[in-house]
Amino acid sequence: MKIRRMGRTGLKVSEICLGTMTFGNQCDEAASFAILNKAAEQGVNFLDTADAYPVPPTPETAGRTEEIVGKWLQGKRDRFVLATKCRIRIGHEPNDEGLSRRHILRAVEDSLRRLRTDFIDLYQAHAPDPDTPLEETLRAFDDLVRQGKVRYVGCSNYPAWQTALALGVSERHGWARFDCVQPRYNLLYREIESELLPLCRQEGLGVIPYNPLAGGFLSGKYRSLEAPPSGTRFTLGKTGDLYRERYWHQAQWEAVEHLRRFFEPRGKPLVRVAIAWVLAQPGITAAIVGASRADQLDDSLAAVQTELDAEEREACNVAWFNLPRPAKAAN
Repeated sequence: MKIRRMGRTGLKVSEICLGTMTFGNQCDEAASFAILNKAAEQGVNFLDTADAYPVPPTPETAGRTEEIVGKWLQGKRDRFVLATKCRIRIGHEPNDEGLSRRHILRAVEDSLRRLRTDFIDLYQAHAPDPDTPLEETLRAFDDLVRQGKVRYVGCSNYPAWQTALALGVSERHGWARFDCVQPRYNLLYREIESELLPLCRQEGLGVIPYNPLAGGFLSGKYRSLEAPPSGTRFTLGKTGDLYRERYWHQAQWEAVEHLRRFFEPRGKPLVRVAIAWVLAQPGITAAIVGASRADQLDDSLAAVQTELDAEEREACNVAWFNLPRPAKAAN
């Protein structure tokens, strides 16, 4: 397992980050611990979670994942870089969601308690909040850094223009700035290459993509577009709806089938290829991978030893370039 710096910071993390959104729903505590143990044994030192997990997020289940991670971390906290997020609804009251100062300050205290730690290495805005001024959010994050409860701050699911705006606001006020972004990125979704990735390379932001396997779609295990098996990412309530909207389409399925037929004779499992491709892109810090069983990590972790030659990289490019693009509205 290689170690990389997170953007311009001095923070060093493993190039595989373990995502934990399955903990507490798709897998119980014992299975979650087995996944964490396997990742740690293979050199993973970077863990990502959120206060709204597990998926699908509901107020009734919010916090379960952090509780499992916090329990497992006891006695070994200093060995790991811990990231979590806030923004998504975690209760039924009006202020139980968003990026207001009130919600952030409460959310971080709740996360610290569940995670059984006195600091969070990377605290992230899970998504933009159009109801809260950006200055209010960033000032609250800066206060957490100055108080020592948070070491670095970042954002997830922010487009390039909002990320750039946040960097400007932080610089103008002398506040702690976003040092990392967490976007969706994989062989079937490369939209961040046009603006967000160039911005991050220019400004020295770390990039930790989620969905490198497109929710398991890029594993090649789905041989048709019949109804997905129960218990998979594509069947989990609103999360399942979202993932089917993203990937459960004929063109995407054909792209995966083409990749599978290309790489199988070369002895390279598609899981390894998909993650290795993400890790090879300029500016990427770590790829976030998850699992619902410990054995599912075998190919994901082996991706760090997988290299793609020029012909293989071109096959990956063709898969993306051949996908249909949304029609642009007429001027």
